[in-house]
Amino acid sequence: MRRSLVYGVAGAAFGIALVLTLVGAGDDPDGLTNPQALVLGLVQGLTELLPISSSGHLILVPWAADWTYLEQNDRFNQTFDVALHLGTLVAVGAYFWDDIVRLIHAWLGSVRQRSIDSSDQRVAWFVLIATIPAGVVGLIGEDAIADSLGEPWQIAILLAAGAALLWLADRAPQERAMGDLGMRHAVAMGLAQALALAPGVSRSGITITAGRFMRLDRDSAARFSFLLLVPAVLGAVLLKGVGDVLLGDLPDGWQGPFLVGTLASLASGLLAIDWLLGYVRRHTYGVFVWYRLLAAVIILFVIASGVREATF
Repeated sequence: MRRSLVYGVAGAAFGIALVLTLVGAGDDPDGLTNPQALVLGLVQGLTELLPISSSGHLILVPWAADWTYLEQNDRFNQTFDVALHLGTLVAVGAYFWDDIVRLIHAWLGSVRQRSIDSSDQRVAWFVLIATIPAGVVGLIGEDAIADSLGEPWQIAILLAAGAALLWLADRAPQERAMGDLGMRHAVAMGLAQALALAPGVSRSGITITAGRFMRLDRDSAARFSFLLLVPAVLGAVLLKGVGDVLLGDLPDGWQGPFLVGTLASLASGLLAIDWLLGYVRRHTYGVFVWYRLLAAVIILFVIASGVREATF
């Protein structure tokens, strides 16, 4: 996707979201407001695609700001989450459209030939295989994960642990590109991606970390992470979208926040992709290591000082 188009689409999406917020379109003062949806949408797009945990930040931001509506209204929270992830899915799909189409053609050709001959075919199979573990764990353990994980103190620990792993992984030499990895690497990547179901781990963070441990160059690690997002998030959006949105009754006051949040996450997601790919061609992932550590320290300090409770 051309850079001018990236910024044009991102600017248009954010502009529409901002106008809807300012005019209060579909806003419900007793529910999740459009300004809150705008903030959470921007947070989702940035943190889903940068290695700093979107699920963690979508808990931490309302916790820090004392926005309790989503925590108290789980049905609205579940459907709003679908809207936010739809925005980032569209961002990744649009940015990597040519790559996605090429990989689908390569995979279909591999199936017809009953062989894996090209680099694109290896990458396509890699993405498919690496998606399976996270999907299985998500289907089986979604309720247990939601009930047991996601408290701010837990997120702080996982942010710090993820920072340490990313720092270690990023010291590995940059010897491989995406097409150089095999199926055993795909299984390992899939198991790593399953860990990201815990808020604070970060799906992009753990897949980039795994890629760097596999000695992928930094650009390839980021691109692999983005490509892996497509089937993982598409599956989640379809599953939750059908169950909670199409076959369920949408909660009151959904129109404004859903549209604002989706557009905001699309805008910030496009910018996050473009910025990260440009940044890691010239720098290490060290800035994200320090961000995660700093965020963990701030969370624990806020809890220890009594400003906010350790749970939310």
